Amino acid sequence: MIQTSGVIICLSYILGLLFTAIPWGGIWILLLSVVIAVFLQRRRLTLQKVLAKSKTAPQLSNIPHFRVWLIAGVVGLLATLYFPLRVPQAGVNDISKFVPPENSNQEQLLIVRGEVISTPRLTRSQKGQFWLEATKLDEVKNDQGPVGLGKGVTGKLYVTVPILQATGLYPGQEVAITGILYKPKPPFNPGAFDFQKYLQQEGVFAGLVGRLVNVLDEEQPSWGWWQIRERIVRSQVKLLGIPAGPLVSAMVLGSKAVDLPYDIRDTFVQAGLAHALAASGFQTSLILGVILGLTKGFKTSTQITLGSLALLIFLCLTGFQPAVLRAVIMGFAALIALGLKRQVKQLGSLLLAATILLLFNPLWIWDLGFQLSFLATLGLIVTVPPLTQRLEWLPPAIASLIAVPLAAMIWTLPLQLFVFGVVPTYSILINIISTPLISVISIGGIISAVVALIVPDAGSTVAGVLNYPSDWLIKLVEFFSHLPGNSYAVGKIGIWQLFAIYGLIILVWLINWWQKRWWFAFFMAFGLVLIPVWYSANTLFRITVLAADDQPVIVMQNQGKVTLINSGDEGTGRFTILPFLQQQGVNKIDWAIASGFQNKGNSNSWLEVMQTLPIKFFYDYAPTSENLLISQVIQQELQKQKGVYQALPVGQTVTTDVIVAQLINQESPILQMQIQGKSWLIVGDFKSTEVRQLVQTGGIPRPQVLWCSGESLKELVATLQPQVAIATSATIDQKAVSEISQGQTKLYFTGKDGAIQWTPQREFEPFIQTTENKTSVL
Repeated sequence: MIQTSGVIICLSYILGLLFTAIPWGGIWILLLSVVIAVFLQRRRLTLQKVLAKSKTAPQLSNIPHFRVWLIAGVVGLLATLYFPLRVPQAGVNDISKFVPPENSNQEQLLIVRGEVISTPRLTRSQKGQFWLEATKLDEVKNDQGPVGLGKGVTGKLYVTVPILQATGLYPGQEVAITGILYKPKPPFNPGAFDFQKYLQQEGVFAGLVGRLVNVLDEEQPSWGWWQIRERIVRSQVKLLGIPAGPLVSAMVLGSKAVDLPYDIRDTFVQAGLAHALAASGFQTSLILGVILGLTKGFKTSTQITLGSLALLIFLCLTGFQPAVLRAVIMGFAALIALGLKRQVKQLGSLLLAATILLLFNPLWIWDLGFQLSFLATLGLIVTVPPLTQRLEWLPPAIASLIAVPLAAMIWTLPLQLFVFGVVPTYSILINIISTPLISVISIGGIISAVVALIVPDAGSTVAGVLNYPSDWLIKLVEFFSHLPGNSYAVGKIGIWQLFAIYGLIILVWLINWWQKRWWFAFFMAFGLVLIPVWYSANTLFRITVLAADDQPVIVMQNQGKVTLINSGDEGTGRFTILPFLQQQGVNKIDWAIASGFQNKGNSNSWLEVMQTLPIKFFYDYAPTSENLLISQVIQQELQKQKGVYQALPVGQTVTTDVIVAQLINQESPILQMQIQGKSWLIVGDFKSTEVRQLVQTGGIPRPQVLWCSGESLKELVATLQPQVAIATSATIDQKAVSEISQGQTKLYFTGKDGAIQWTPQREFEPFIQTTENKTSVL
């Protein structure tokens, strides 16, 4: 009875945190608990009458009492009240309060003083990044140095500096950084990374782009766990080199504690082996297994002491990550069961670990790593045994190799589809093949780390033994990640699909009738994903103008066929175009048009797109001598994909299933398009007299939709008088906006409104406004 009551109350607390996503969630969970309590109380009374007539001793302990459900409802209600109390808020003197306004005419240099609180890491843009606890803020005028004695400030900062400026910094060091403060912005495109939300979860409300770092504290570094981590990493990198050394370190300490090269990290994620780089239950099990195995002849108290010490050291080294905390708590539960000479109840310890962690930090309920870790562990506990039984015709070792990744994938895939919309096609196969290598590298890495703490050179020697296994693992992952169809985008599923699929999984887990008909549940879940995808692909027509700084990047979706116009600057493909297309379930681009709006030398963004998504037809309006090399590389990549490349002269028309496009001028690019009867005009750098002359001579028609830069918006609208104008800048002169708004033209700014989407049913919709409306509903 006590155990059942505890499970109900813990689940109610977790459910209460989840209900914070809906209005009045606490009231709803309280009402739900009352309804369940009344229903079960009536059932209890009915059973009591039946048992009294049969003169049988009542066996009602398996039905929780009425008050248990009421307590659970109150706990759920309190959870919804506790959650907002723990949401980080900027203090009165938080440094984010002193960020200069965005509409200031020039960048304002500031000097921020504070303490480095993390080891610097390398970003994708090859800059150094670390967290800073700010204490003082000075202004800089005309690069003459600080003005005033400095304002006292509080709060953490996300700091990026040139890599050489970050070299040699360590936690605990006092520094003064000269740079520019900024406030993080929400995502401006569908599928984009929410940098603002990420920082807020860390209790950070501002960032600093540093230019110069002055170290104020020249004393020797104080002792810290970061020194031990660096000692281990240096020892393992010494003989293994890069990337094998950081890979081994990441598999021991977790990728968040190790500066693993991004190309290796991305390759593992793409192949479905991200879990191999996350320190969690696998490493914890290995550590406990080794400790208990080596101390088998010792007293139980000694085993528990050494095991607890090993778990605490591992936790400190990995940096208190949610997945590691979960694994360590479950490890302590196993040690307690060992001391009490009882069999550990893994499901109960998992629920207890989740409750403890969410009491400590309720915000982790929305942390993706936390969610995936618990779902994967739940799958291993409840799904591996039945899968192993069904695979009993195989040797036990092979059956286990198949059952473990399959069970984890069953429980985590729906959430991955909800967040990313992408399925790693070869995930199960590569997990089966790579598990022996991962086990060998993890065990060897742990032994090497322990030895490195005592004798670094000896630790390097032990790590050197892992040279071949780590090299084989890297080559194996690269092989699978380069296979055709290594990942398949099905598009992000909706919240109702997520709940329905998990409902089916739970039914198969708990109910015998569904267990016998698991194949029926599988096809239902399959249909819940694919039928909406098929319907959308065959009915959707949408034009999306992506927010890509000052570049016109446009995606057209027409019944499963995709046209991409321009690819923006370098980085736009990876961080803007690909996330959007993957979210939409796009696996190929039918037509691509390069219209010459890219800055010279930045056409690499096309290669970023092509390395992930094949392009069937590529039309290039800008194969000039300045970008001839990149055009040749694009042609070579298209040949591998069996795509068609065609260089077009200015004035030649491109016709696809939904668009007729023509580049009128190249030096001052003007791209004219006809889309479903609407005339679109994309205007680059221009002279107003040239555009006016083209209109007067009939060179271009007056468009219904105009895209241009913010600086030329007023003059172009006055000349062309479009129905809709889309500009890039978010800081255009408000007087000019007011004058334009008095006319018939409707204005949108991708720098403020985010991506602009058009459908025949809803006309033009700004992404940020649409997102805010959806959030307010939830």
